[in-house]
Amino acid sequence: MTQGTTLPSQTPSRFDEGPTPTEPPFNLDAERAVLGACMHKADVIDAVRPVLGDDAFYRPAHETIWRALLTQHREDKPTDPIVLTELLQQQGDLQRVGGPTYVFQLADAPYGTGSAEHHAEIVRAKADLRRLMTSAVRTLQRAQEPGADPEAIRSEVEAEVRAERERALASGQGRLSRFATNGWSFVKESGADTEPLWGTREKTVWASGESLMIVGAPGVGKTTLAHQVIFARIGLQETVLEMPVAPSRRVLYLAMDRPKQIAKAMARRVFPTDEKILRERLVVWEGPLPATLDKEPDLLADLAAAHQADTIVIDSLKDAVSTMVDDSLAVAFHNARMRAIRNGVEIMELHHQRKATADAPRGQRPTLDQVYGSTWFTSGAGSVLFVTGRAGDPAVTLHHLKTSTGEAGPLDVTHDHVRGTTTVDPTKDPAALLRNAPNGMSARELAAILIGGDPERADIEKARRHLSRLVDDGLATKADGMAGGAGGGQQARYYASARHLTAVG
Repeated sequence: MTQGTTLPSQTPSRFDEGPTPTEPPFNLDAERAVLGACMHKADVIDAVRPVLGDDAFYRPAHETIWRALLTQHREDKPTDPIVLTELLQQQGDLQRVGGPTYVFQLADAPYGTGSAEHHAEIVRAKADLRRLMTSAVRTLQRAQEPGADPEAIRSEVEAEVRAERERALASGQGRLSRFATNGWSFVKESGADTEPLWGTREKTVWASGESLMIVGAPGVGKTTLAHQVIFARIGLQETVLEMPVAPSRRVLYLAMDRPKQIAKAMARRVFPTDEKILRERLVVWEGPLPATLDKEPDLLADLAAAHQADTIVIDSLKDAVSTMVDDSLAVAFHNARMRAIRNGVEIMELHHQRKATADAPRGQRPTLDQVYGSTWFTSGAGSVLFVTGRAGDPAVTLHHLKTSTGEAGPLDVTHDHVRGTTTVDPTKDPAALLRNAPNGMSARELAAILIGGDPERADIEKARRHLSRLVDDGLATKADGMAGGAGGGQQARYYASARHLTAVG
């Protein structure tokens, strides 16, 4: 058959999508999607191979193409349809699988590589059902034989079921094996040592593989802050609050809570030169989801795969679940969160505080129990930022209530509501304070300025860590103090380094 002619009868048609009552189970769409994804990206083969196992494809032509893909990948060769067609031609299999036209049709299947594992699960499930169906047919035939022995048939059935279960477990195809890995790979190859998404290794605001929750009352600027992190993730800026933000491939923003207001807030930060980036790297879902995440735990991962996004922003959390106060639903949401993270998706969540704490004095440190809803929401989050202040007030405070590494803050920040930007208050920046102290500062003195009162031991220790980091970064020097005696002790003092003073001046 020449390329471009009518496909042979064995090629699936739009009517050939599933079994009739007399046929075994199969899903040709899922088979095509898996093969097409493997042609587009060879790494997908490693992901779907343990899911598929052996003899998973119903259509013989698909099984032949899968074997050819494995051959190419095993030899570290390309798996694109051009190379694959050449290999099938050399093996004498090209016309038998439908010719070059069908191979290229598979490569053009309208599915992204991110869904390949889900499609492979469908293919594997159908193959398992066919195997069970074959076993059932054999059992029926034996039961109809003259002089059939029920006990013998029962023993044979039990042996077949046991063998099938052991085969699935040993091959790693079952649900008990798919996400298991050896200890060395878990520690050294799971990405636990990756750079933060936002912040530094010493002060990580958002860690890779852990969700970030930003909490606050309406009007305190949590959305303004989140938008800056999103714009940094898509490459429109490099830092937020003077801390680096790692770039992403594409962000999916779930604008479930007042999407028009979200658009208006984003518009403050958008310029005509940003059009190309926004069209390519930011996708916005407007309004409610098709289902709440506690009802469909796979929905979050499926949304990311459908839009080829490696970051999802949930705005806001209350719109993603059926209710916030039910512990079981909070656990179900966390399962949805973790399934997406397991697929390589980073998650940011915007959330609200309890109304009873909305009028707490500015500067007072909040606690996790002031976050609205079940405690399981914050328990599952990797990092929790809490914004305190009055609605519409440009000056607010960021408290880092749950940390991945060191605590970032508390930070007094100022929102520019016209430009949609947020900056750290220089009067509470330890580096700036030390730079403006000609006689240096002790940890106690810095703590008193940062909290605006008499510091407690924890405040002093936090200030000491700030100063120690400045020393480590070469921005300060330390003069050790002396132990107390009859005349009393002397605290260690810190001074801005000459290099820092020169660079600033």
